[in-house]
Amino acid sequence: MTTLSPPQGTGRAGRNGPARAPRKQRDRRSWTGWGFIGPFMAVFALVFLAPIGYSIYLSLFRDQLVGGSTFVGFENYQRAFEDPQFWSALGRVSLFLAVQVPIMLFLALLVALALDSGRLYGANFFRISIFLPYAVPAVVATIMWSFMYGSRFGLIGNINDAFGVSIPDPLSPDLILAAIGNIVTWEFIGYNMLIFYSALRVIPHSLYEAAEIDGAGQLRVITAIKLPAIRGALVIATIFSIIGSFQLFNEPSILQKLAPNAITTYFTPNLYTYSLSFTGQQHNYAATVAIIMGLFTMVIAYAVQLRGMRKEA
Repeated sequence: MTTLSPPQGTGRAGRNGPARAPRKQRDRRSWTGWGFIGPFMAVFALVFLAPIGYSIYLSLFRDQLVGGSTFVGFENYQRAFEDPQFWSALGRVSLFLAVQVPIMLFLALLVALALDSGRLYGANFFRISIFLPYAVPAVVATIMWSFMYGSRFGLIGNINDAFGVSIPDPLSPDLILAAIGNIVTWEFIGYNMLIFYSALRVIPHSLYEAAEIDGAGQLRVITAIKLPAIRGALVIATIFSIIGSFQLFNEPSILQKLAPNAITTYFTPNLYTYSLSFTGQQHNYAATVAIIMGLFTMVIAYAVQLRGMRKEA
């Protein structure tokens, strides 16, 4: 009687499952993954983590005429919380955020809904025209609007001279924040419109067909189908707008030369930080203000995200 020998390749591996790869091969595979993400991690650490770490380091010191740089712990943070100029700048951008962002997002949503309706004649032209201001650099846009705001040499001044009227100066202390809000709204309506319009285009058409069968009108379709479907896009646009509002810098920085009485060195937190660092040579305190504003912005944005996710759930 002949005894059959087990086929080659069976044995311990065959009884206990597939054979495990050698340890060197497994280590090589793990290092291969790190090789793919290594360049990104290096750039991320260099341009993101390193500046944050250095700013935190600077915020814990103070430069003195006698003794040089001295470790002061959290004294710079205590100074910031007691600084009326910092709170004035924070309150100003908070007011800007509360007024400008809802208006901008509402207009962007209105345009996106009009384009998505399919009833707007020349939709392609309007879509490009509304998005075009976003392609204009913020510096160029601010300079362009500053010439139109000019009451002596600009569009406002020409209208006053031509019609014999007296339009209030947009660069006056009472209207400068609204003038900046108009510039920012003009710049970013197209950007937010594109976010909303892209979200509207991926809504399944079966929902519209079901609503049509039920006899729902356009307003009912918007409130019951479109707005709930793009809630995620609304949250994202809101978060981006909040971050942008707290980072307001280009517009007031450029308009400051035209309206020095209306725009102070502490008009916004970013402008205040810039003035402290490059004009006042207070690098340590400037880093402290920047760190506080970064944490404040992160908390507000995270709270908005949590609220949006809770409603979506």
